[in-house]
Amino acid sequence: MDSTATDPFDTGRFEADRNRLASLAYRLLGSAGDAEDAVQDAFLHWQAADRQRIRVPEAWLTKVVTNLCLDRLRSAHARRERAVGAWLPEPLLEGDPMLGPADTFEQRESVSLAVLTLMERLSPLERAVYVLREAFSYGHAEIAEILDISESASQQHLHRARRRVTATRRGGSEVDPAAARRIVEEFLSAASSGRTERLVALLTDDVIAISDGAGLTEKLLRYDTAQRVAAVARAGFKPSPAKRRLAGGTPAMHYAVVNGTPAILTVVGDKVVGSVTFDLAGGRIAAVRGIAAPARLSRLTEAWRQHGPDTPLIAQW
Repeated sequence: MDSTATDPFDTGRFEADRNRLASLAYRLLGSAGDAEDAVQDAFLHWQAADRQRIRVPEAWLTKVVTNLCLDRLRSAHARRERAVGAWLPEPLLEGDPMLGPADTFEQRESVSLAVLTLMERLSPLERAVYVLREAFSYGHAEIAEILDISESASQQHLHRARRRVTATRRGGSEVDPAAARRIVEEFLSAASSGRTERLVALLTDDVIAISDGAGLTEKLLRYDTAQRVAAVARAGFKPSPAKRRLAGGTPAMHYAVVNGTPAILTVVGDKVVGSVTFDLAGGRIAAVRGIAAPARLSRLTEAWRQHGPDTPLIAQW
């Protein structure tokens, strides 16, 4: 007889929970690769454990993954990488199972690039409490058990986390998908044609733009004010032979949804070579994030290759 058919503590039990665990780890770490590593480490713990003594596998696995992620966040390597300002969350294409639960606004917002970036301001414990509560709806008693803290400490960590995230959040409530696409299309049209006045009109007065410089700079590139962001967008989206050489060919520009927000993907063949995401507020663009470092686009490229063909916004850039 196949023992896996009757044993709830087998490998199949872990695999049934893998996507949820990966979604938890991604929210905590902001990196798909690191999240996969954490889940795989959890699987090794699962194999080594006396599973007959594990009463609630889901709770046990949640605790293991959360604490593995906290160890990573506290590591000297992670602190060095994020302290120099060279870090942005890894973007994920709509439909990626690692994005996890998306039934509520809070769940969808918790995986946006904006909130993942803001969570860098939190301590590891604040980040864990925020994710467990906002994205996975755990009660404070459960969170206290997972993190080995008191319920009152869990409540205090959540209060501080919410306050810090809310105080620095850009953008407002969810935007109608059709309206979001229209704004992004107008932005691309204005930027690629050099219409600065139209670009400025599409941006909020306190707009910011952040770029990883295609991984060629040690620190993130940051711009503020509508005029500066418009100038950078105009320069960045203006096609040139040098940019095509850097991209590895003649790109196409596609509209997409990345981490729940509207985005423009620059694609050469079937490879994503750039992702620009937009936070919207009041019908205008409040923040722009550009990611082009190849290491941070590998999972997005894999998902794009499985994506059905669509009509690009610009077929040959």
